[in-house]
Amino acid sequence: MLHDRYRTHLIRVAGALVLAVTTVAAAPVTGGDRPWLDAGPMRPIASQDGTTDPAVRGVWRSRGYGWVLDIGETGAIRYQEGNACYRPAGTGGPQSEMDSTRYRWFRMLPDGDTAIFQLLEGDTNVVFDRIEALPAGCASPADTSPQAVAAAFLDHFERHYAFFDRRPPGFAGRAARLEGTIRPGMTDVQLWKALASFMDGLSDSHTKLIGTVGGERRRIQDGQGKILPRIRESEGGESAWLSALIAQTKERLGPTSKVDGNGRIVWGTIDDRIGYLQLFVMGGFTDREDFASSGWARAEHAELDRILDEALASFAGLDAVILDLSNNRGGWDRVAKLLPARFTSEPFIAFTTHAQNSGQAPFPHEIEPVEGPRFAGPVYLMTSDVTVSGGELATLAFRQLPQVVQVGMPTRGAFSTPLPKPLPNGWLLELSNETFAAPDGAVYEERGISPVVPLDIYPPDDPVGGHWKAVEYVAEMAKRRAD
Repeated sequence: MLHDRYRTHLIRVAGALVLAVTTVAAAPVTGGDRPWLDAGPMRPIASQDGTTDPAVRGVWRSRGYGWVLDIGETGAIRYQEGNACYRPAGTGGPQSEMDSTRYRWFRMLPDGDTAIFQLLEGDTNVVFDRIEALPAGCASPADTSPQAVAAAFLDHFERHYAFFDRRPPGFAGRAARLEGTIRPGMTDVQLWKALASFMDGLSDSHTKLIGTVGGERRRIQDGQGKILPRIRESEGGESAWLSALIAQTKERLGPTSKVDGNGRIVWGTIDDRIGYLQLFVMGGFTDREDFASSGWARAEHAELDRILDEALASFAGLDAVILDLSNNRGGWDRVAKLLPARFTSEPFIAFTTHAQNSGQAPFPHEIEPVEGPRFAGPVYLMTSDVTVSGGELATLAFRQLPQVVQVGMPTRGAFSTPLPKPLPNGWLLELSNETFAAPDGAVYEERGISPVVPLDIYPPDDPVGGHWKAVEYVAEMAKRRAD
């Protein structure tokens, strides 16, 4: 699974539309509906020359994601399906990193008419069923009228958004905001304002509307927590803050300080007793620009392994390790699972995932210990409401390990992979359709994961110096425990 987090540069150094409010019945989840148990080995959808595997050619409909894929000999066309089926109007290219990703791998089930598709090896299992032909209307030009755009927008939300119960009002209340506002001939500005009214106060950083209106690039996104909005309004903004944090950390770690992974990882030791490891993003550790390709994934994995091998080897014999995810913006879920693999000697279930209306059982994500250097001592995990997405998945995983203590502030509370749903006119809607849960079934969407030891990491009056004071506090806590 991937998240739209790499855009953060971490400074190196017809008549009125009637909006029907209905209830979409959820597909039943049965305990035996675990297709991943019967699926065959992972295979690439296309070879290096772009030719697709004959076994996967044809028309496929997803379970719970609203996609239809028409896979030919040299590629695939993706359609959006709900009450209507359409291929969005062209916009000159993808509008987000999630919008740019396409399935690269598949695992075929024994019947040959069901398959699991994945963006990258080990990512979310999306089940597709083979169908005889494209559904009616898919190949017709998309209806880009305001009525059609608004209808698709509401349909996607009603079918796929998983958290209206945690972010009220529900679908019906929000849809009511649109009633009477959609009409033929309304301008893009008016339509954008109407759709934005539906999203007002949603408080979900993984749900957004992106588009070009009157030549201007626009974005509707809420749920940024308290710390980042405050920082962005301060002098110098986020860039100055991040630069100052990295400079401070390097100074305090002294000669042990290392800035690695394309500026996304800082590590070293404190007083020759405590290891310190901070990750700002779950990925982007190389300069490769072929995002989400197999080559990109291999390179990212290899670079992370190199860094962790060196860091964990240097932490051998120390009293404890501070893993600082208090400024982690998320990214690639494989990174979120590779981190705890360095701190366990036994496999364990980190969390489960379940897609809205997929009809499948929750999928358990297991962490396997790596063969390289690992740390078996106490771990102190620092979090804040900047910690989001992949950073929260790592937090959820670490919370299953008995030697880990979470310190700091609650995480953001936005876990789901953003589901990209282009609208007929080319605007892009992304929304949260997947529920991530702890092995015991607890769901932390919206409220975040609360620490065991509360600690203000980025105080309003000193968001730079306060961070290292918090690190020192945790280091002293670890020393007292060791002594």
